[in-house]
Amino acid sequence: MDNSERLNYRGTSTTNLAKAAMFTALAVGSGYALILVPNIELITAIVFISGVYLGVSWGIIVGILAEFVFSTLNPMGSGLLFLPLLIAQIVSMAIVGLAGGLLQYVLKIRNWTLTKMIFLGTIGAVLTFVYDSLTTLSYPVAAGFEWKQTMVLYLSGIGFTVLHQISNAIIFFMVLPRVFSRID
Repeated sequence: MDNSERLNYRGTSTTNLAKAAMFTALAVGSGYALILVPNIELITAIVFISGVYLGVSWGIIVGILAEFVFSTLNPMGSGLLFLPLLIAQIVSMAIVGLAGGLLQYVLKIRNWTLTKMIFLGTIGAVLTFVYDSLTTLSYPVAAGFEWKQTMVLYLSGIGFTVLHQISNAIIFFMVLPRVFSRID
């Protein structure tokens, strides 16, 4: 295989590996920086940006690695203590990276209208809803709760999850258009 075959639209695979490592470190670092602030996190936005910038495969890889490192080395409690939750977190962030990669050509625009910003905010809210749903349901499903008990547990955390979804919608709405308008 010659060099032209190794190139993708963003550069060599080594270059993408380095960029993915930087996105992963940024996501993990931002997670630890905001660990004591409830309902505010930047991991989701950074993983999404990595998907937009590096494509589907790298977005998924960044999502998996960032969430694995953040969760397993979390000083508030390691994700290794409850594997169903860790798996739900990792799958959720892989979905976030995938979504960023799938929307990369739609989001690399210079002129952001209010409609496009609302679309991006909605994406942030939906991806956060998926994350919150999978992680919230990981315990009752793994513990073998009945459907009614599972729904009671799911609904009991709705206040926390709605605030998380709103904060991520605002981050996606206000911050990400500025990032994407600078990506070539």
